[in-house]
Amino acid sequence: MGSLSPVHWIIIGAVVLLLFGGRGKLSGLMGDAAKGIRAFREGLKGDEHDTAATPVPPLPRPEPDKDPIVR
Repeated sequence: MGSLSPVHWIIIGAVVLLLFGGRGKLSGLMGDAAKGIRAFREGLKGDEHDTAATPVPPLPRPEPDKDPIVR
């Protein structure tokens, strides 16, 4: 139970090759994630200025019921 079989070592090796093999696939993925986060933050900043310029009108008051419920 304490040692790994050859199948386990092959799976571990494949995962390591997928993550660190090639031309920096992991760093490329992290760079893409950072660009997405940056774009999301810029989008939030743009929405903040637009909503401050146009105030939201208050909600209309509901009409009172004609037949009140007696409990």
